[in-house]
Amino acid sequence: MNKILSCFRRLALPVVAVAVSGVLFSACLKNKDGDSTQIPAAGLMAFNLAPDQQSLVIQLSGNTLTQSPLAYQSFTGVYQNIYTGNRSVSAFDYPDPTPLVTSSQNFEQGKYYSLFVVGTGDKYKNVISTDNFDSLSASSGKAYVRYINAIADSVNAAAVTITANGSSVVNNNAVYATVSEFKEVNPGEVTIAVKSSNGVDVNRTISLEPKKVYTVLLSGIPKETNESSKVQIRFVTNGTLTDESPKP
Repeated sequence: MNKILSCFRRLALPVVAVAVSGVLFSACLKNKDGDSTQIPAAGLMAFNLAPDQQSLVIQLSGNTLTQSPLAYQSFTGVYQNIYTGNRSVSAFDYPDPTPLVTSSQNFEQGKYYSLFVVGTGDKYKNVISTDNFDSLSASSGKAYVRYINAIADSVNAAAVTITANGSSVVNNNAVYATVSEFKEVNPGEVTIAVKSSNGVDVNRTISLEPKKVYTVLLSGIPKETNESSKVQIRFVTNGTLTDESPKP
């Protein structure tokens, strides 16, 4: 089987290649005789999309995920190896020891997950998605894109569109905290737009590369004019698909 992240570490790995099949995470530990044993692990990428939180600490079952707090619109950078099983997920406003939000998630071996902490004004939410890269194909040379609607408005849905070469890729009425499925798109420029009846009207054009997987981050506070917290469109690269064959 392909091993994407071979050994459990607290630190982020520098590069993550997402294989289309045979994905396996494992932790590497040695017993008293020096033999390596494999401990099941999953991969987690975490985002701070809460506009009024500039020092967010994330813990899994009491263990801190990152070495330093995450500022608003920052993220772990790569998928990090985590232990599997049903685990509590808590977010804190460092150094306050009282969690802003706590939920639970069953993390399965070999799977990738994204955690988005969203909300504002003492109303926060953990949004956890399973990132099904094994359903995406690298052989086509396409790119893949999805979005999360983290705009702090639990009342008004947002009209989210993604277009490429004049053709519609996404045309959704997205409620707050929605994470869309990955959509196949030709590499090159795509235009993302988000509008709502609460005064949101923002668009951005980005360039997508072949075989890469992207998440578009829609976040901010409607009608806010402050540059740091107004509605913005950002994006991250989750990883690059590979054509590696499963190994015994």
